[in-house]
Amino acid sequence: MSIGILFGGSSYEHEISIVSAITMKKVLKKNELEFIFIDSDREFYLIDSDNMKSKYFSSLKYKKAKKLNLKYGGFFISGIFGSNILNLDVVLNIIHGRDGEDGKIASLMEFYNIPFISPRIEASTLSYNKLYTKFLAKSLGVKVVDYEHLNKSDKREIKTPFPVIIKPVRLGSSIGVSIVKTKDELEYGLDIAFEFDEDIIIEPFIEGIKEYNQAGCKTDRWELSIVEEPEKDEFLDFDKKYMDFSRDSKVLSADIDDELFDKIQDSFKTIYDPLFLGSIIRCDFFVVDGEILLNEINPIPGSMANYLFEDFDLTLKRLIDHLPQEKKISIDYKYINSIQSAKGKA
Repeated sequence: MSIGILFGGSSYEHEISIVSAITMKKVLKKNELEFIFIDSDREFYLIDSDNMKSKYFSSLKYKKAKKLNLKYGGFFISGIFGSNILNLDVVLNIIHGRDGEDGKIASLMEFYNIPFISPRIEASTLSYNKLYTKFLAKSLGVKVVDYEHLNKSDKREIKTPFPVIIKPVRLGSSIGVSIVKTKDELEYGLDIAFEFDEDIIIEPFIEGIKEYNQAGCKTDRWELSIVEEPEKDEFLDFDKKYMDFSRDSKVLSADIDDELFDKIQDSFKTIYDPLFLGSIIRCDFFVVDGEILLNEINPIPGSMANYLFEDFDLTLKRLIDHLPQEKKISIDYKYINSIQSAKGKA
């Protein structure tokens, strides 16, 4: 199986994506991998497998790599005698944040008819924006953590009792996130979040809350991972997430009863199907007084949450065999021709 690993992008999470791509090299050893890097200028580069090291990118040595062009049917390498297509069975999008999770890559892949693993356009739009994610979950009957929304132009007053957690609406990896414990700290917390986004959400910060992660996809069956109870401090900051995204060793399943396990998996299935078909996502849930609350959707989880699956490679292969197909629309100009014929014109 030839898989193109698409990573990088013009995003605050650019470096996280590089870490995920390096991890995929270790995880998907049984496959033929091609590494396609998008730099901050949105240029495509074909990266040799031997150069998949973080310093190769930070030193800008990648600029000496072969450039790729995106055309109908795939990625092309330009040469003296024309351009040759990069032979790929599928593209795995692991660009975290802007470009990868906001729908731009999904749009390009669909427009150029390239098979890809990633949320489709509508799913990207709804999961990239934390406010829209709340709307989606509530519309599906999945409960969410209480929240309020604040725009940069709004008056800096909140109703949620302290302590609170403040998050930029369109960002992941805990970038711009802070815990505000008193009113005196509020202004600083808002300043940090508004550095990264015009919109933020404020949620109650519940000390010691139980959190569970569920990853998976749907092929001709449900491909669900174990349920993980992540070890964490107050919250995972960027540095901890950076290390977390390089995980490739299996973790233990959460010690929970069957009823809670079923509730978490049922909530995941409700969120996933049919909107996220064609992708592997991870949902993070909180449990408060026995109720399952969606915390957030990770549409392109770090290292594709490979460490949660018993056989990630097999899961990926089955997903590749069951990717959604965009409907082919036949254009025959029947309407225009009928009008021209009625007017007596050829």
